[in-house]
Amino acid sequence: MRPLTVRRLLWICGGLAAVLLACVVLALKLGAVPISVTDLVWNLGRVAIGRSDQLPTEYRLIVFDLRLPRILLGILVGAALSVSGASFQALLRNPLADPFVLGVSSGAALGSILALIFAPQLPFVTPLGAFLGAMATIAAVYFLGRRGGELDSTTLLLGGVISASFLSAIIMFLMTTLAGRDLRGMVFWLMGDLSTPVPPGLRWIFTMGLLVGIGAIYSTSADLNLLLTGEREAIHLGVDATRVKLVVYVSASLLTALAVSASGAIGYVGLLVPHAMRLLFGSDYRVLIPASALGGAIAIVLADTLARTVVAPTELPVGAMTAMAGAPVFIYLLRRGMR
Repeated sequence: MRPLTVRRLLWICGGLAAVLLACVVLALKLGAVPISVTDLVWNLGRVAIGRSDQLPTEYRLIVFDLRLPRILLGILVGAALSVSGASFQALLRNPLADPFVLGVSSGAALGSILALIFAPQLPFVTPLGAFLGAMATIAAVYFLGRRGGELDSTTLLLGGVISASFLSAIIMFLMTTLAGRDLRGMVFWLMGDLSTPVPPGLRWIFTMGLLVGIGAIYSTSADLNLLLTGEREAIHLGVDATRVKLVVYVSASLLTALAVSASGAIGYVGLLVPHAMRLLFGSDYRVLIPASALGGAIAIVLADTLARTVVAPTELPVGAMTAMAGAPVFIYLLRRGMR
C-alpha cells in the first residue's frame, strides 16, 4: 500500500472533481433540446455575475429548472451509493458486497413504500422509512451470513440475494393495490429515476445526511484498512471492531436510504465504482472513500445523461444503464472469486 500524503489525496480528488465538472457540462449540453457549449458558458457566466434575469425563459426552464437539479441529485445519489458499497465491502470482507446485491436497496424501497402507505401525512416519513428498512435488511443479511461465529462470503452473498428477492416480492404485492397511473410511476421509480426533484423541505436533510454519513465512514477509514486483514487481527492491533461496525452499518444504511428515497433502487453503482477506484488508486480507504464519492457522482451523471439521450425524447430508467454496466462486472468478480 502506497504511503498517503495530503498532496497525493488532493491531486486525486482534484482530478476526479475536474472530470466531474466536465461531465456536468456535458450533461447540461446534451438532451432532447441540445445546447451549444458557447451558449452554456456564456449564460452560466451571466448567472455567476447576478444577471440571471437576462436569460431567455425557455433556456432557464431547460437548463436551470430541469437539467441542473437532476444533475445535482445524481451527484448526491452516486456519492451515497458508492461510499456505501465501498464500506460494506470492507466491513463484510466481500468484494461483491453492494447495497443492491445485499438487498439493502430493496429494504429501503420497501420501507419508503410502507411509510407512504401508512403515514403519508408525517414529515420526513419517506427517508425515515427507508432508513429503518435498510437497517433491518443489513442486520438480517449479516446474521444470515454468519457461520460458526465467522462471516462466510458465499453464505452472506446468498443471504443478500434471497433477502432482495423476498423484499421485491413484497413490493410487487403492494404495487398490485395501486391505481394504473400510480403503478407506472412506482415501477419507473423502482428502476431508478432522477426526474422527480427532492421536495424543498427535504433538500437540506438529504444533503446534510449525505455529508454526515460520508464523514462518519471516512473517520473509520484507517480502521477499515486494518479490518481487511481480519477482525481478530484488527482487534489485536487496537481496533474497536464493535464501534466501527456500528458506525459503518448505520452510516451506510443512512446513505442507502437517502439515495433510494430520492431516486429509487439504482443498482451496481456501489459495486462497480469502488472496484474501478481500487484499480486506479489502490485499496487505502483514506483515499478510496473520497475517490468513490466523486467516482460515483461521475458514474450517475454519465448514466443519467445516456438514459436521457439514447432514445430521446423518451427517457430510460437510470438503473437500467447502471445494471447493463454492473451486471457483467458482478459476474466477472464472482467467477474470479470462485477460481
